Amino acid sequence: MSKNRSPKIAFIGAGSTVFMKNIVGDLLQREALEGARIALMDINADRLNEARAIACNLVSAFGNGASVSAHIDQRPALDGADFVVVAFQIGGYDPCTITDFEIPKKYGLRQTIADTLGIGGIMRGIRTVPHLWKLCEDMSAVCPNAMLLQYVNPMAINTWAIAAKFPAIRQVGLCHSVQGTARELAQDLGVSTERIRYRCAGINHMAFFLEFDGLDEKGQWQSLYPELHRAWQEGRVPKKNSHNPRCPNKVRYEIMSRLGYFVTESSEHFAEYVPWFIKRDRPDLIEKFGIPLDEYPVRCMEQIEKWKTQREESLTIDPENFKASQEYASKIMNSVWTGTPSVIYGNVPNRGYITSLPEKCAVEVPCMVDRNGIHPTFIGDLPPQLTSIMRSNINVQELTVAAILEERREHIYHAAMMDPHTGAELDLEQIWSLVDELIESHGDWLPGWVR
Repeated sequence: MSKNRSPKIAFIGAGSTVFMKNIVGDLLQREALEGARIALMDINADRLNEARAIACNLVSAFGNGASVSAHIDQRPALDGADFVVVAFQIGGYDPCTITDFEIPKKYGLRQTIADTLGIGGIMRGIRTVPHLWKLCEDMSAVCPNAMLLQYVNPMAINTWAIAAKFPAIRQVGLCHSVQGTARELAQDLGVSTERIRYRCAGINHMAFFLEFDGLDEKGQWQSLYPELHRAWQEGRVPKKNSHNPRCPNKVRYEIMSRLGYFVTESSEHFAEYVPWFIKRDRPDLIEKFGIPLDEYPVRCMEQIEKWKTQREESLTIDPENFKASQEYASKIMNSVWTGTPSVIYGNVPNRGYITSLPEKCAVEVPCMVDRNGIHPTFIGDLPPQLTSIMRSNINVQELTVAAILEERREHIYHAAMMDPHTGAELDLEQIWSLVDELIESHGDWLPGWVR
């Protein structure tokens, strides 16, 4: 990248105001990105105006000479961009998320988050991928060399589908579950985050810590897994879950005790990726593991109410107390723009990086970042029990991507059949009926070939 000009950063879905504020606040604190041209885009004019006001206040507070523009249309926002951050939710909470929860509930199929796998993740993927493809089409026309930083769920389905149709787009799917979980584990063990190191790999929301080490008093690195197992057996962990008080985070420790490794995504997420925790005839399991059913709708409503009271507060920026987020976006931009190397965890098409998982599926692995972009690292074979549990999720992702690529409605039913949680709760007639009802209810939010 040229050092003779400032980078242009397009933010698609800027109405995700809190997230936009974090990303823009991060990049404004990077000296190398001084003077960045920030183009915000959202289809909702009111939310776009709010986002623009907050971004302008951030620029004023940090005083780094960046400029902010706002766009209802996508292509002008993208024109000449060096980086494209995307963070939209097609169909929003109301009506689409509500539909994805309420209709399955009629069949006795309960969910917690419904944005990654399961029937909710499948339907969200079918709604979302066509819009990501349109984004890639516009990027190909006006910023073909830009790097796409994708923060949209279902992350694995999206990453796989983008690579299948637009292989020339430089993309990486980004999530904060790896670095967030590492901090949680350090907190549970009372260890400073500066004294841990880890190696992690898998698929989005189902990667596992293959190594999790701590620096002892002698300055030697030792595995912290024995202590994690002891702490779980003795009831010392999990400690109070400050991230989500409604979920005590027991599911992941239980999985560690059975599989030997700790998974990166939260207990409320992971519980619905497998057939073992959410069962309509086992309320004791829900209570034992503290699984927050309907968690995402509750969270959405809380965020909506919280935003009503924090809207004005968010317009006031105190640079002295502005905390950098744990998102990777500004780190990637800085490395690509300056050539200064860094390490992230990214979601990329599998090109032999994890040899025990299928080629082309989306995997989450450590990546080096430099002036030439994202460089995923080789992992090799995963332990067979981890490979097996990931494959159960990859089957659903593959069929969902096939449905969208081939425009074959029958693959939506096949994906639902193969979903571990759905298949454990419903029979085939129920699955077919559920998918039919979801398709009818979503209506125009779905592409025409589905209806």
